[in-house]
Amino acid sequence: MRKVKAYHFLKDDMCGGYGNEPAWKEGEERSVKGKLVMCVHGYHASPSFYDALNYAKGNMACIVELSGEIIKDTDKYVATKRKLIKVVNAEKILRTWSCDCAERALKKAMVKDGQGWNAIKVARLYNEGKATKEELGAAWDAARDARAAAWGALAAAWDAARAARDVALAAALDAALDVALAGAWDAARAAALAEIKWQKRHLKKLLKPLFEEYNPKS
Repeated sequence: MRKVKAYHFLKDDMCGGYGNEPAWKEGEERSVKGKLVMCVHGYHASPSFYDALNYAKGNMACIVELSGEIIKDTDKYVATKRKLIKVVNAEKILRTWSCDCAERALKKAMVKDGQGWNAIKVARLYNEGKATKEELGAAWDAARDARAAAWGALAAAWDAARAARDVALAAALDAALDVALAGAWDAARAAALAEIKWQKRHLKKLLKPLFEEYNPKS
């Protein structure tokens, strides 16, 4: 039987993002009957954690094993069977990654506006338990308002920001827009693709220590 190692995010209560299935447990395997339909019917997962972020409804990062019938799309699979191999709470890692991505984008675009930088600062403090949710929300609102007049940021940067569900990445939009407006579309697109590659590598690097007990060669 064909088996595929893949990646997935569960909600913080270990339930899936859709439907009313009970919470998952490590080692558990579930299956579905009927015809597989991408995004509609079957158990889903992605080739990487970065791809999985596009569909994340929570912070529980999972390594899964797909088997049975499997259909592959660009950034996800759907299968009749999915086994939960390993799961960790990646909330702090995702926020750190978000801050790193946003900070890198702001530096590259030489953005000096304080709203974006403040959003990153507050998000890092929140990660350390030194800022409240209210302060985090206020920083998000300020960063969002700062970019509202300049809407049109690169789609790839926005996808990363939305998927991570974190205030800090909103600041990346500001920087990405500045980059896009500074040169031709082709140059901006090339820069965005290069940035995506860096984001993928960095996310993998940050998450790797959380899965040290799981054989990385398998």
